[in-house]
Amino acid sequence: MHQLIVFDFFYDKGWLFVDMMNLKIQTIKGTFLNYYIVDESRDISVKEQMSVVIRYVKNGRVLEHFIGVIHVSSTTDVSLKAGIDQLFSTHSLSISNLRGQGYDGASNMRGEYNGLKTLILKENSSAYYIHCFAHQLQLALVVVAQKHPKIETFFTSVHRLVNVVGGSAKRNDLIREKQRLKILESLSTGEISSGRGLNQETTLKRSGDTRWGSHYSCLLNLIVMFSTTVDVVEMIATDTTSSGTRGDACILLELILKFEFVFNLHLMRKILGISNELSKALQRKDQDIVNAMRLVQLCKAQLQTMRDDGWDSFFGMVCSFCEAHEINVPNMDDMFVTLGHSQRDTVTNLHHFRVEMFYAIIDMQLQELNDRFSEVNSELLLCVACLCPNNSFAAFDKNKVIRLCQYYPADFDATDILELDDQLDTYIFDMRTHEDFGELQDLSDLAQKLVAKNKHEVYPLVYKLVTLALVLPVATATVERAFSAMSIVKNRLRNRIGDQWLNDSLIAYIEKDENYEHNLNLIWHYSSSQGIESRAENKEITSLAPSLESWSGNHFSVSSEQEKEITG
Repeated sequence: MHQLIVFDFFYDKGWLFVDMMNLKIQTIKGTFLNYYIVDESRDISVKEQMSVVIRYVKNGRVLEHFIGVIHVSSTTDVSLKAGIDQLFSTHSLSISNLRGQGYDGASNMRGEYNGLKTLILKENSSAYYIHCFAHQLQLALVVVAQKHPKIETFFTSVHRLVNVVGGSAKRNDLIREKQRLKILESLSTGEISSGRGLNQETTLKRSGDTRWGSHYSCLLNLIVMFSTTVDVVEMIATDTTSSGTRGDACILLELILKFEFVFNLHLMRKILGISNELSKALQRKDQDIVNAMRLVQLCKAQLQTMRDDGWDSFFGMVCSFCEAHEINVPNMDDMFVTLGHSQRDTVTNLHHFRVEMFYAIIDMQLQELNDRFSEVNSELLLCVACLCPNNSFAAFDKNKVIRLCQYYPADFDATDILELDDQLDTYIFDMRTHEDFGELQDLSDLAQKLVAKNKHEVYPLVYKLVTLALVLPVATATVERAFSAMSIVKNRLRNRIGDQWLNDSLIAYIEKDENYEHNLNLIWHYSSSQGIESRAENKEITSLAPSLESWSGNHFSVSSEQEKEITG
């Protein structure tokens, strides 16, 4: 009975997804100011799918909602623009209401002359484009790993090490067992403490090419499991049955027991650790552009502090690690020996590790961050930053706030600007003297507090400016999550799911947290419309609501004959 209800409810009654989507669209239309995030990727059927997310502000809260995927014939700017027009027309949305657009920075997206960004700006000059901050951060990290030969070699070695150690189930079991025994030994000697959630089973993690947070996790695990990893690599190197990987294991064993490898391991762990906090913060749905700018500046300040004052503590940490694992630390006053026939001037070990490695890599990272986040210094964002309530509105600048209005001529006419000029004096005096606004940290807090205290009605023009600032794009993380969901919904076993069914399923999957109560009402309406009077049958259908809330894709487990019928 339950399975039949699932098929009938999800496959035959498409109005459920239509109604869910209509509810979201009506909410979005009511905000009248929003921005969209777009990205494209191939699904399992090698179809180019474009995912669209709308970001808007409701009652002071920043919301992002997935509104659909569109199959596009190609990834040219014209094809993507046609897909956007089609989706907006379907939902009766207007490009004229856009106040921002966010992409990952590909040339077909942000091209100055023919990109999707330019095509949108031709229709709406107020739809400002800002390159995804998380993508820029990733590019900055990639450049350091590719431009510096020592660091490129280091990551290549780490990748080979993970492949050798985790190359089979037998080796994975071996490293887990070795680590378990070391943890038990450390617990018995009191080196580590026990407790709930501590000392969990772990192994070396593989890093992803496009997700530098995974590189950070990989380095963390390698440091924690260093002695275990050395033992396993040594066992592989001396195992006569491992003829295929024994040579690699011998080379890696010699490499990872060198001071230079340990130095690079800890250096990149520190740099990626600083960047990782920024990366996680940028991927929050409610992140605003002002706070993102502040986080970027904080990241750069931390790197600069590490460069200026962090050498002694860093070098001491590396030496302590080497001593604990019986790795020889070279005399820093000796001459550094270079490989090959380089004719460069000889330098001491101290100069090499401190100047050519520590300083050079941090400087390279700082330079990339400055170059990649150049728009942080643009006039638009400098004006937006003046609205920040941090430190009792210390950044407030009336002239820059007035200038910000001129970026949105469709929202502020000459009369509005004059009225705002008078309103701002009262507004800033009220904010600085009102105790409820004294501890606010970012624009999102300000918007919600203005609504809570009904100040958005007292200062409607200021609230509109805050709303415009909040809808400016920060990252495309929500779109990336949509593609992750797509790989769950449409996988190798369900590769014939049609475009419309894929779109409807993704809406229910991604928006599940927002739709639980609405789904429950729809299910009761559906049961009554089908003439289901039995209490048992009603209970059976109602039990589907929690399934929608925690949708994991299990309901897609249908036979091939049923799938053919579903996809037509």
